[in-house]
Amino acid sequence: MQPRNMSMSGVVDLAAVKAAQEAKAKAEQARAQAAREGGAGAVSPADLVIDVDEAGFERDVLQRSAEVPVVIDFWAEWCQPCKQLSPVLERLAVEYNGRILLAKIDVDANQMLMQQFGVQGIPAVFAVVAGQALPLFQGAAGEAQIRQTLDQLVQVGEERFGLTGLTVDPDAVPGGQAPAQAPAAGPHESLLNAAAQALDAGDLGGAVQAYKNVLAEDPAHPEAKLGLAQAELLQRVQNLDPQKVRQEAAEKPSDVQAQISAADLDLVGGHVEDAFGRLIDTVRRTAGEDRDAARLRLLELFEVVGAEDPRVSEARRALARALF
Repeated sequence: MQPRNMSMSGVVDLAAVKAAQEAKAKAEQARAQAAREGGAGAVSPADLVIDVDEAGFERDVLQRSAEVPVVIDFWAEWCQPCKQLSPVLERLAVEYNGRILLAKIDVDANQMLMQQFGVQGIPAVFAVVAGQALPLFQGAAGEAQIRQTLDQLVQVGEERFGLTGLTVDPDAVPGGQAPAQAPAAGPHESLLNAAAQALDAGDLGGAVQAYKNVLAEDPAHPEAKLGLAQAELLQRVQNLDPQKVRQEAAEKPSDVQAQISAADLDLVGGHVEDAFGRLIDTVRRTAGEDRDAARLRLLELFEVVGAEDPRVSEARRALARALF
């Protein structure tokens, strides 16, 4: 998945004089109100990354965007590119020291927000500045590109909307509670860290091997099973030509390998039901080795998404009907 829309195209519309004046006035009113109420005080670095749902969106995103540009990270637990991008965004949110606020939205639990922003696939990153939305990019992106986009976003917020950002106290503790002790590292922590580092570096083969090393010692390790399934999926699709694969799948519905490759691309693009449905249909109309190949790939994709996902449960029932 290649990043796109990395430039701040669309900013011209945001900079319309009337909108800018209104937004700046709102920001000034919000700061004045906070001052009258004694101020919200400094936030801790941990408060610069927040989880947001539909119920809290207006409070946590729209209202806060009158103080600071809010970057929205649309993600899901099953999305491997999200697992590479989100830690970078979280680290940068802290590094920018209050000039941005990162709001993380789980698309599986917040479908309405996903639809309202017109998200077609994940990861997808948007910003809200003084109540107005901007698309930033979709798909995994390099850190240098992300920094450039965030720098432009901060500049827009400061120069055109008068956003001053948040005051950060590095010694502040979220909620006024004592910091929790770090959990003890598990027996496979070093191998799992090696896998994560390999993914960050784009070394899918190294990540696959690291997860396999964990499973060699603990075959039921849930994190390693999930990580292996996701890394192998990314490894399978990294050299595919999406347009060619989808064309072959459309033209050759009986070509099992074409359907399998298209299902992999469906899942990487966030189209879970499409991937499952494609393979279930393939199982239904094939037999022998072809049916086994489609069934086994479907089971592998179940591992990528996770057994607790309701879409997996529904697809398992559909697979049973197709088989029997």
